Amino acid sequence: MMQQVVTGNRLADGVVIYLGQDGGWTSKIDAARVAADADEAKLLEDIAKAAEKARMVVGPYLIEVTDTAGAVTPVRYRERLRAYGPSVHPEFGRADVPDHLRMGSEAEFVHLNGVAG
Repeated sequence: MMQQVVTGNRLADGVVIYLGQDGGWTSKIDAARVAADADEAKLLEDIAKAAEKARMVVGPYLIEVTDTAGAVTPVRYRERLRAYGPSVHPEFGRADVPDHLRMGSEAEFVHLNGVAG
């Protein structure tokens, strides 16, 4: 089974959040609690549904991740966008995300006149 974490949006401001290792909610995916098996994933899902009933989070769901040396990375592109920011330009990404994880950082920026920069 693929490793999973629970994500959703904070009700107060819509920020993407993850169920943390301490049972609270965090905006940093690296601090998310990773479920290694189906039983733990079900437990995390139940905790998230209770938080939704308590109006702390909106629409929680499980996502697949990889955990390599403590770096939790979403498998699907949609979830990487939610975790690290927009893909249109690295400068528009979240400031708290390391450069190597920023969306769009792998692409070379090209001006409309065709000059790279």
